[in-house]
Amino acid sequence: MGGSEEAARELMAADSVQLNWRRVASHTGPVPRSRHGHRAVVIRELMIIFGGGNEGIAEELHVYNTVTNQWFLPAVRGDIPPGCAAHGFVCDGTRVLVFGGMIEYGRYSNDVYELQASRWLWKKLKPQPSANGSLPCPRLGHSFSLLGNKCYLFGGLANESEDTNNNIPRYLNDFYELNLRPGSGVVGWNIPQTKGTPPSPRESHSAVVYSRKDHGKSKLYIFGGMSGCRLGDLWELDIETMIWSSPEAKGVFPLPRSLHTANVIGNRMYIFGGWVPQTAEDDNPPLQEKKWKCSNSFSSLDLDSMEWTTLMSDCSEDRKNWPRPRAGHCAVTIGKRLYIWSGRDGYKKAWNYQVCCKDLWYIDTEKPPPPSQVQLILATTNSFHVKWNELPIVEGYLLQLSPESPTSTGAGIPAPFSEICALSSNITSAACSAPLHLQSGSIRSHCFEENADSLVSPASCMFSPELRVDICHQSSNSGLVNQNSTPSCLNNNNAADHEVVAMKITLTEKQTLSSATIELNGKLQESPGPKSLATTLPHLHSRNQVSTNGQTAEKTALKDGQRHWYDVGIFQTNSAVVTHFFLLPGGNPSTSNKAVDPDLSDYTMLKKHDLCPGSAYRFRVAAVNGHGIGPFSKISQFKTCIPGFPGAPSSVKITKNADCVHISWESPSSPTGNILEYSAFLAIRTLLPEVQNQLAFVKIYSGLETSCTVTAAQLANAHVDYSSRPAVVFRISAKNEKGYGPAIQVRWLQDRA
Repeated sequence: MGGSEEAARELMAADSVQLNWRRVASHTGPVPRSRHGHRAVVIRELMIIFGGGNEGIAEELHVYNTVTNQWFLPAVRGDIPPGCAAHGFVCDGTRVLVFGGMIEYGRYSNDVYELQASRWLWKKLKPQPSANGSLPCPRLGHSFSLLGNKCYLFGGLANESEDTNNNIPRYLNDFYELNLRPGSGVVGWNIPQTKGTPPSPRESHSAVVYSRKDHGKSKLYIFGGMSGCRLGDLWELDIETMIWSSPEAKGVFPLPRSLHTANVIGNRMYIFGGWVPQTAEDDNPPLQEKKWKCSNSFSSLDLDSMEWTTLMSDCSEDRKNWPRPRAGHCAVTIGKRLYIWSGRDGYKKAWNYQVCCKDLWYIDTEKPPPPSQVQLILATTNSFHVKWNELPIVEGYLLQLSPESPTSTGAGIPAPFSEICALSSNITSAACSAPLHLQSGSIRSHCFEENADSLVSPASCMFSPELRVDICHQSSNSGLVNQNSTPSCLNNNNAADHEVVAMKITLTEKQTLSSATIELNGKLQESPGPKSLATTLPHLHSRNQVSTNGQTAEKTALKDGQRHWYDVGIFQTNSAVVTHFFLLPGGNPSTSNKAVDPDLSDYTMLKKHDLCPGSAYRFRVAAVNGHGIGPFSKISQFKTCIPGFPGAPSSVKITKNADCVHISWESPSSPTGNILEYSAFLAIRTLLPEVQNQLAFVKIYSGLETSCTVTAAQLANAHVDYSSRPAVVFRISAKNEKGYGPAIQVRWLQDRA
C-alpha cells in the first residue's frame, strides 16, 4: 500500500490540488429532515432522494433542483413503496428502480419498485425468478448498479432469524442481474456464471460501473464494506467475460471503510467519507468510540492507470469550508460536479440517537470547458449587448475585452451589418446580468497577456463553423460582388440600386461587426432595441463609477507583441451589456496569467474605461466554477457604431398567408433626421461559383413603409439556412441622411420536413 515516503509525497501532491467544497446555503422549499441510509439519483438537473432514516424511516420522495436551488415534494401516485433504508436505487433515463432495503428494524425487503419520474408514478414490479427458481433474499446494504438494460446486484446483509426482533446477520456475496424491459418493466432475475475468486461477503460497500473509452469494455468495481470488520479491498468484474479479479493499484490506498460513497467522473472514481479505523494520529478519541470513527476523507482512483490519489487524508485536521465527517450519506454527480447530502457523523449513546448532518455540499472536480464564442446581439455607439452559450453547473462567466487601436472612419460610412449566431427564441429583451459576487478571494480581477503571434487568424478563430459571419459587401455595379473585393457596407449613394449582396464568410482583421439577429417561429420575438438597452445599462454594475477618458487603453492593448485583456466583469448569466471595462492602477495590465493582488479582487477599486464610438474590440469569455477559471473561448471582434446613423429596426413580425408572407417592424431611433428609407433582403439560393459557401441576398423591398410583402415566387428561391435550426433568413435596415445603419437579421424557423 506504499510506505511512509510515498504517503508523504501523496499528501504533498494533494496540497497542490485546488479543492473547494461549496456549501449550498441559499436553497428554498421544504428541506428533507436529516438522515442516513438514504439513496439519490440524478435526472438531468434534478437530484432525487428516497428513503433513509433517523428516528424512523423516511417515506417521502424529495427532489432538489440544482439549477434553481429549490427543494420540492412531487405529488407521487400509484403503488407507493414503504419507506426503506440502505436499499438499491438506480436511474435509467427518466425511470427509477428501487430494490430491497430495511423496512423496519430486523425486517428487510426484496421487492422491486419502479418510478416513472415524468409522471411521478410508482409501480410495483414482479420480476421472474432465475432459472433455478430462486429470487434474491431480502437484504440491506447491497450494491445495485445499472449498465445498459441490466442491473447488477451484489452482496448485502440478510437476517437469518424469522423473528424480526432477534436479528441474526448473514453477510452475502451472491451476484444477480436483473434484466429490464425498454422504457418500463422488468423481465426477471438471472444468476450469471462468473469466473475467478469473487469478493468476500460484505455489506455497506460501494460499486461503480466504468467503461473505458479506448476499447469500450465495461467493468464493475467493488470497494470496501463491512463484514464484521471494515474492508479496504478493491475488486473488478469484467462484464464481458464475467471474470472477477483483484487489480493491483498504485498510490496510497484509502483506509478500510463502510457506508462511504463512490462516484465516477470522467475516468476517476471518487471516494468520500464513511466509517474508518480510529488511527493513532487522531487526538482526543471519543471515549465511547475507540476503534472506528466517521470520516470526511476524499480520495480518487484513476480507473485507467489504477493509481490512487489522496485529495483529503483521514488524518488531516478539520479543514475550513470542508464537509464535516459523515457516513451513510448520499452522493450524485452532475457533469464534473459532485454533490453530497446529509449522513450521520456518529452515534451518541448518551443521547440515544444518531447525530445527522442536514447540509448539502458540492465540489467541482475540474475547471469548466470553454464557452462558445461571444456573440453580438446589438451594438450602439458606446455599448454592446453580447451573449454566449450557457454551460451547465457553473458559478459565473468572466468576460474580457481587448481594445483595438482607434480606427478613423470617414463621414457617411456606417458600421457594417453582419450575421451573428442565432439567439434562443426566448430572448425577448436586452436584460442585463448583474456581476456575480463570489466568496472573498475566490475570484479576483484579472488582466491577461497573450502573444500576438500565437493568435489564430481572425478568419479561423473569430467564429466557429456553426457561427457563420457574413459581412455585407457594396459594389457600384449591380449583381454579385467578387470574392476578392474589399469588405464595405451599404452607403448612401447606391444602396437603392443594389439588388444582390454577396456575403463573404472569410474575415480579415479589419472587418468589424454590428447588428442584431432574432429567430421567429410564428410568434413575435422582439429584438433588443436602444430603449430597452438604455434602461438596463445602469444595472450592469452597482458600483461607484469612475470614468476615464482618452485612448490609453486602446493604444496599449497590443504592446511588445503581447495582447492585453481587461475585465468587463463576472456575470451569473450568459449575456451582458458592455459599456466599459476595468483598468488596473496606472492603466497597466498584469504581465502574467496569475491572479493579481487580493486587494484588487473587488471591481470597486478599479477605474472604468468607457467604450468609444466607431472602435473595434476583441472579446473572449471563460466559465468559472469552484475549481477555478476555465479556458477562454475563441476570440470574437465587434465594432461600436458611429454616431448619427439610425439603429436597427425592432419588433419584427412575420405573418404567413396562403400565397405570401407579410413582414412588419418598428422604426428605430434616428439621431440625425428622419428615416428616409427601409430596405429588406431575402437570402436566396445561388449556383454561381464565385459565391459558393456564401450567403447571397436579393432586395425584396425598398420604401418608407414599415412593412412589406414577400410573394410566393420570391420565397420559391429562398435559401434555407441549416447552420442551427432550419430557417429562411431576412435582413432589414433603415437609412437616414447619414446612410444605412445596422441591419436586424431575422431567421424565420421552418419545419425540418
